Amino acid sequence: MNAICIVVDRLHVGFLGPYGNSWVGTPALDRLAAEAFVLDQVLVDTPQLELLYRSYWCGRHALCPQQDDWPSLPELLRQAGVASLLMTDEKLVRDHPLAGHFDELVAIDPCWQPAAAADIEQTHLAGCFAQIIDYLEELSGPTLLWCHLSALGTVWDSPAEFRLRYREEDDPEPFADAEPPNRLLPTDYDPDELWSVVQAYAAQVALLDACMGGLLEYFRSSRLSHDTLLIVTAARGFPLGEHRRIGPCDEALYSELVQVPLVLRFPDGLGAAARAQNLVEPSDIWATLLDWWGTPVPLSPSGLSLLPVVRGEPGIWRDRLAVMSHTAAGHPERAIRTPAWLLRSAEGEELFVKPDDRWDANNVAPRCPEVVECLLDALAQFEQTLPAGRVADLPPLGEVLLKGLD
Repeated sequence: MNAICIVVDRLHVGFLGPYGNSWVGTPALDRLAAEAFVLDQVLVDTPQLELLYRSYWCGRHALCPQQDDWPSLPELLRQAGVASLLMTDEKLVRDHPLAGHFDELVAIDPCWQPAAAADIEQTHLAGCFAQIIDYLEELSGPTLLWCHLSALGTVWDSPAEFRLRYREEDDPEPFADAEPPNRLLPTDYDPDELWSVVQAYAAQVALLDACMGGLLEYFRSSRLSHDTLLIVTAARGFPLGEHRRIGPCDEALYSELVQVPLVLRFPDGLGAAARAQNLVEPSDIWATLLDWWGTPVPLSPSGLSLLPVVRGEPGIWRDRLAVMSHTAAGHPERAIRTPAWLLRSAEGEELFVKPDDRWDANNVAPRCPEVVECLLDALAQFEQTLPAGRVADLPPLGEVLLKGLD
């Protein structure tokens, strides 16, 4: 058995058909979701790539203290006779301390120009996927292929036909630069300026879907379709004006940045066309891959295998997620998510009702001070527990934090 994990950076979950988008056409990802198990409530534990990849590859939450003797995913799989290959076009991932644990490291370096391409084949994404397919043809034996693509955070080089696909007659011209924007909009910003960026981003998502379609076509026609688990997720989202931020900016912990897609396609059709609302974090991918090969899963502070969820087995699942980051000035920022709430704590607190307020539009903290207080206590308890034990050992949250207010 094999597994392929594709991590697409800066992919906004709200632009994907399987997650409710009906504006941007994503037929390849739509079909993949129909063949796969979809997780709806997935949050990264940090937008900082180095810590995020420690979660992916060591099953340790970003808030966990560093533990150098903790075994990595490639090391554990090697003991089970599973080879590992890392492919990436992202220098931060390629230079990660754990990247050297993989049996093979391939730097994806397609030929491309930082400008709008004349056709799909000349785009950065097409070059990346072409190299991935080349390696898939050589894949043999039990192997984990991990692919990280900087993708929508590196260059917007979609051809003109993609950029004009979603433009109406009275719309502004789409954003034309190849370098993704990264700025905080003023309070009196021009809506046309934002809309031109949104159109260009939509073009990049359509381009990604077209490239993914080529990979999936190859995948379905090869032997891999019968013996390989395919995982598609994102490392981070891309803010598009929801809180006046375009691009990473200060990495503020709102849903457009920290909520990501996660799709698992099993070779035997397990979980096809089903979905779940479980709160999921990056370390769960670590635990799931170990479980996929029947490898004993170390007692992780936070990671849980998703296989029981996909199989529909009864069991207790986590009732909270915590997210951490640092502002541009170096100040800590935290967020905690429960089934009913998202609390963002930076220089002050913001509270949002979940899952109804999908993009954190209505701050209800002033109206729900008791909820804010309870969530701050739960967040502090979470941070105190991680160094000494497992988050799973925390006492259950109260009904108000789980189900909200009547």
